[in-house]
Amino acid sequence: MRRQSETLLLVPLLPVFLLGMFPMLLIGLLGFFGLIIFGILLVCVGLTLALEAHGEFNEEIIVHGYARGSERATQLSNLHAAIRSAAVLDVAGVALIVAGILGFLWR
Repeated sequence: MRRQSETLLLVPLLPVFLLGMFPMLLIGLLGFFGLIIFGILLVCVGLTLALEAHGEFNEEIIVHGYARGSERATQLSNLHAAIRSAAVLDVAGVALIVAGILGFLWR
């Protein structure tokens, strides 16, 4: 039997490395200021996600009008799921901002 190369195991992890490279360089090069910038970016992504979810919900109501109960429940479920994930991003962003500010003050 021929043994496969270990490099083939690393190929699926390449996108994770490339996505993680930006925040690590940002934090590494800018220090606590980079942590604050990354937190602000996370908060912006969370707000954008929430606004898009509300926009899609409103568009569905305006275009298709008053829906049946099951369709309305599905739309509300999608809206609440998007808002919950946006809230998690907002909390993570605020935590990074607070950690960056505390890093400035602690140093």
